[in-house]
Amino acid sequence: MENFDSIICVGQTPWKGDFQKAVVQLMTELSVRHRILYVDYQYTVKDFAMGVIGRQDVPIRELMRLKNPLIKKTVDNGSEVYIWTPPLMLPINWLSDKPYDVLIKQNVGRMVKGLRRVMGQLNMKRPLVINAFNPVFGLPMLHQLDEWATIYYCFDEITAATWISRHGNRYESRYLEQVDAIITTSEALRRSKSVQQSNAYCVKNGVNFDLFNQARQLAEERPPQKPVVGYLGTADNRIDLTLVEHCVRTMPDVLFQFVGEVNEPSIRQRLSSYTNVEFIPPHQPAELPALLANMQAAMIPFVCNEHTYTIYPLKINEYLAAGLPVVSTPFSILDDFDGVVEMAGSPVAFEQALRRALADDSAPRINERVGMARANSWKRRAEEFEAVIEQL
Repeated sequence: MENFDSIICVGQTPWKGDFQKAVVQLMTELSVRHRILYVDYQYTVKDFAMGVIGRQDVPIRELMRLKNPLIKKTVDNGSEVYIWTPPLMLPINWLSDKPYDVLIKQNVGRMVKGLRRVMGQLNMKRPLVINAFNPVFGLPMLHQLDEWATIYYCFDEITAATWISRHGNRYESRYLEQVDAIITTSEALRRSKSVQQSNAYCVKNGVNFDLFNQARQLAEERPPQKPVVGYLGTADNRIDLTLVEHCVRTMPDVLFQFVGEVNEPSIRQRLSSYTNVEFIPPHQPAELPALLANMQAAMIPFVCNEHTYTIYPLKINEYLAAGLPVVSTPFSILDDFDGVVEMAGSPVAFEQALRRALADDSAPRINERVGMARANSWKRRAEEFEAVIEQL
């Protein structure tokens, strides 16, 4: 089989944003050795209207084609990535199956037509398509781009993703059978998806090591002055709120900081009354090391259920790159971190583990944590991803 000349990644998230995204980090590293075209989020007419009235961050000029929708971006490692904003899509997710199936083909048709033009501009003739958790677009796109192969990059359990689960599950089921391979970000996901696709591989989430290790350097210059336990990322229904509230209540001398969006209203409702809880809005990735440098420990207090069992959290290596001790519930297969991350399943056990973590600040332990994160860098993950590609 002839080789591919480029990689086209069809995402379901904007390239830019207030948090580190697995697919963005992976494409950044792959751009060192491959030409990358990233198909940005597929904005709908509804999104556009919300952008016009200022209620949503939308690339209005690019969508109206008043500004070139194709940009060439120089990323942190010095390489370049092309990012293309597709044309406006019809908002159809609310529809029942039959009309949805008709209209998704129209949406995909518009996108493929524009994408072919972009491929012509960039002289991309035989791409490897990487579909990043977007099977509803992926299935109708199969064999539309003269692609060398298609890899489905799956980083979540689709039945638990409310924004896509209505149609995503049935599309993913059919898509899995027709792609050339699937790469998941957790071993639990790989086992689950391998039932329908035998070419199933696991490449776990990595870490932007150089960025998050800056927190360790900042903490050495100005050590934290008070005990702070941090949580980085979206706080949603994955959070074991009973466990967290117990720790907040029984550890009044410790400040608990939640950095990121809070998508589960009950979290604010139950924790806002405590004086030792602080909610910090989302920050750009470059601003996160300064926040982490003020923490003395970090936590991943997820509930244990079928959804969280499939997660390999980005934040675990981000915490470790900062040198922070980490306490987590045993929500998933995290054997890689035995002896480095402490697991605690009950509220009392979690509280006790946090107290130990706050005192776990010896130089050898910090170096052990940082060393583990360095071994899990996105550069390493990109090499693992390429090893899978070589097997196709």
